[in-house]
Amino acid sequence: MSRYFTPELGALEPYTPGEQPQNRQYIKLNTNESPYPPAPGVAAAVAGAAEKLALYSDPESGALTKAAAEWFGVRPENLLCGNGSDENLMLAIRAFCAKDRPLAFADVTYGFYPVWCQLFGIPQAVLPLREDFTLDPADYYGLDSAKNVGAIVIANPNAPTGLALPTAALAEIARHNPDAVVIVDEAYVDFGGESCVPFVRKGEPANLMVVQTFSKSRSLAGGRLGLCIAPEPLIADLKRVKYSMNPYNVNRMTEAAGVAALADPAYFEKNCAAIRATRADATARLRQMGFTVLDSSANFVFARTPRMPGGTLYRRLKENGVLVRHFDTPRLSDWLRITIGSPEQMQGFFAALEEILGQ
Repeated sequence: MSRYFTPELGALEPYTPGEQPQNRQYIKLNTNESPYPPAPGVAAAVAGAAEKLALYSDPESGALTKAAAEWFGVRPENLLCGNGSDENLMLAIRAFCAKDRPLAFADVTYGFYPVWCQLFGIPQAVLPLREDFTLDPADYYGLDSAKNVGAIVIANPNAPTGLALPTAALAEIARHNPDAVVIVDEAYVDFGGESCVPFVRKGEPANLMVVQTFSKSRSLAGGRLGLCIAPEPLIADLKRVKYSMNPYNVNRMTEAAGVAALADPAYFEKNCAAIRATRADATARLRQMGFTVLDSSANFVFARTPRMPGGTLYRRLKENGVLVRHFDTPRLSDWLRITIGSPEQMQGFFAALEEILGQ
């Protein structure tokens, strides 16, 4: 870093994104992207929007907000569009947490949560998952009073484990923390999880917020589009922060892509079903090979084998042209997160795996 870099950020550890290699063709199972292209109408919608790129985008993303409100059965006032779900998560953490109002989250979860805390000078209340990586909702009860937390963020299904809680448990966490906002990060919910959006429709608990993304189930990772669905006062809070940082946060082409994606529910359902079926096949096959595989509700599986350390297997797979995700931390070092690709991609993965393990 340069001598001009602010000392307060000197210890900042940035988020490490999954590899996006440009020098070689890999079977890419490391960043939870969809193996399928966007809905057929998306490309034409993007091309049409490109003709107006000389003009700023609608800061309210009106067309997308209207389409999303109809899809989720909520009012437009319950929605905020963001530059990926990451932006909405960041806005929420900035809005509801402060130097004396920590953010609470699990010790094994999405790696961006602690980075935002460091960036904004927010304390962290980190709660360990159980030995089997499940989350005990009771551990989160009363954190607003016991630790003065401003917000609790729970990825459901969780990353990188793929495990999910029932929505009733998440609602109870919100009810047991009336003075904090509970943010449910539903990036992977469309692959087998249960959404908390119905609670937003009912308006209770009033402190529960849902964040979703178009990156996974709608094949728009490169478009950077996310949604926040929450009671109107919470959305108003996020907008106050957004308009202080980046009013035109969703560009014209991305908004058009999102509207077109929502307009094709049959394509969306078909792709989600295909990934769920491929996940079931991959899980069964890995277990037949002696792997421990957690029961995933996401578009990836979390697995380990007693035959080889996780880091070694990750490197061997990469040498064989397959990318998966390895987290070199004490609790996770033996595990690999494997994105569910197309059947052809998974066949290539298993061919490499069998060659490495001698099966």
